[in-house]
Parts: sequence; structure tokens; C-alpha cells
Amino acid sequence: MSQALLDETDLLILRQLIQDSTLSNKEIGRTVHMTGQAVGARIRRLRELGVITGYSIGWDPEKLGLHVHALITVFLNSGSAHQTFLQFVASEEEIEEAYRVSGEGCYWMRARTESPERLNALLDRLLKYGNYKVSLAIGQVK
Repeated sequence: MSQALLDETDLLILRQLIQDSTLSNKEIGRTVHMTGQAVGARIRRLRELGVITGYSIGWDPEKLGLHVHALITVFLNSGSAHQTFLQFVASEEEIEEAYRVSGEGCYWMRARTESPERLNALLDRLLKYGNYKVSLAIGQVK
């Protein structure tokens, strides 16, 4: 899709929703000098164009007891392991994100667990598919 399909008002609306997806159309309208109804029409159009694909929330994993935040690079044993590995990733609740990457490794994953023991158990299950390198997050900067 060409960015030419979006004007400055669309981008302003999008930025506001990225910042806080709970804003009402009326609240957004005050900022972009439009009625809530006009903002709603713009948002529907952005969804139809595939620019907006969903809504999410910010949350604090620590408050849910997820104290270990691991960034894992996965090195698969063989090229034929991708499909079974993807099934493994989909079935593991502790894996929040996974990306196929170029460069070092085959996949990059973000996992959160309650404890180092739970992370170790996840890594033991991961060994069936290949090796890994783990970095633990010690603080979020952005």
C-alpha cells in the first residue's frame, strides 16, 4: 500500500491510537479538529486498508509474577525442523514473540517466566529443535 493513500490527518489519528488505543473518537477529534463521527469514518477506512490490524494494551508482567524476561536466539538443528519448531512456539504460553531472522541464528524469541527454573524448563524443551543463546533483560529503557 502506498503511503499516498494516507493524509496528515490519518497519520495524526494513527499516532494518537498508537499512544492510547482507548481514546474515544470524540477525544481524537478534538486534537485533529474533526467530529467524532468523521474520526470514526477515518478509523474504519484505516482498518479496511489494513493499516490498523488490531488493538492492544500495555501491561506490567511483574505484577503478574513474570519476573524473568529472556531474549532467546534459536539455532535450529536442520532446515526441515521449521514447521515442528513453529508448532512448538505456538504451543508455549511463555513465548510472547517469535521472529524468523537473518544473520545470527534462525529465530529470535522473547519469553517471560515466573522464575529461572521455569525458564530452564522452557529451554530444556527447546533443545529438541536446536541450540540457543539467552540474554536476560535487566531493565527496560523504551
